[in-house]
Amino acid sequence: MSTVTSSSVHPDSVVTRVRPYAGERAQWDDFVRHTPSGTFFHLIGWKEVLEETFGFASRYLVAERGGQIVGVLPLVELRSAFAKPTLLSVPFAVEGGVCSADAEARLALERAALALADERGARSLELRDGLAGDGFHVRAGLYYRFRRALLPTDEENFAAIRRKQRRMVRVGQQAGLVARVGSEDVATFHDLYARSVHHLGTPVFPVRYFRRLLERFPDECTLLTVWHERTPVAGVLSFFFNGTVLPYYAGSRREFFRYAVNDFMYWELMRDARARGMRMFDFGRSKKGTGAYEFKCHWGFEPEPFQYRVYVRGREPVPEHNMSNPNVQFLRRAWRRLPLSLTKLIGPLLVRRYGAYYT
Repeated sequence: MSTVTSSSVHPDSVVTRVRPYAGERAQWDDFVRHTPSGTFFHLIGWKEVLEETFGFASRYLVAERGGQIVGVLPLVELRSAFAKPTLLSVPFAVEGGVCSADAEARLALERAALALADERGARSLELRDGLAGDGFHVRAGLYYRFRRALLPTDEENFAAIRRKQRRMVRVGQQAGLVARVGSEDVATFHDLYARSVHHLGTPVFPVRYFRRLLERFPDECTLLTVWHERTPVAGVLSFFFNGTVLPYYAGSRREFFRYAVNDFMYWELMRDARARGMRMFDFGRSKKGTGAYEFKCHWGFEPEPFQYRVYVRGREPVPEHNMSNPNVQFLRRAWRRLPLSLTKLIGPLLVRRYGAYYT
């Protein structure tokens, strides 16, 4: 691993130094959990899942001052056969980037990350933290996030949903849909998820990815599946972190949409999250103009602009790693024509090689 370090002087004349992560798992996670800018994706278990499932090379950085951690930055080096490497914080995550106790630690981590990008000969460095900074190009106007506080009772939360969506939830209830919460239905969930991403034209993650998430985060990751009689019709894998629930991967059978399975599923997740003591429902990130964006607005969530920042070396163009890329659109149309069974077989190979660039 790189030995790139950076240092700066704190106003109290204590030097802030940046070094590579050295395995201090408990200290890293404790800092993330107690720092406002910490997210689920900063937890060290995310690093372990990515390494174990996809073989990615981690370049995690730690900022220290006076023997104490004052900042962390998860970075992963992505390589392909035909391009220079890219540093990303972090693959498959909607947010990440710098998590720091103060501006001095943030600046030290940014400098170390830029130096690491130059040392590794990286084409670009992307930080998903909603911040700006010298040397970075800010990518804004593409993504919006949706969050809303959970109210104390189910009745209050149901009333906060827009009328049309309340009616859709009742459709599911009247159809006899049942929600099950647990981690034993991984294969069932994976099939539902694979069906949905096949329709969207994107490669499917391997089932072992979801198993490892559930194994690494037994208290922060759970599955909720929806059943119509003996048939699984929808499912969502969610993350729980610092009072917030984040439904992250979901799938459903389109032939059961007449029962409003997705509306029923998210309502049941909201009920389960409130019962667990969660205070915030984070509906994640979507692009304006998409069906997912409109769905979340219909649920009464207000879109919040969210930006990423990118550093490019030399005269390299700013990479456009998103699903709106015309070349990607062509591949998505072709992917939809493949048999579902084939997409489950080859999808994980494509995700490992290329998918992390387009999340």
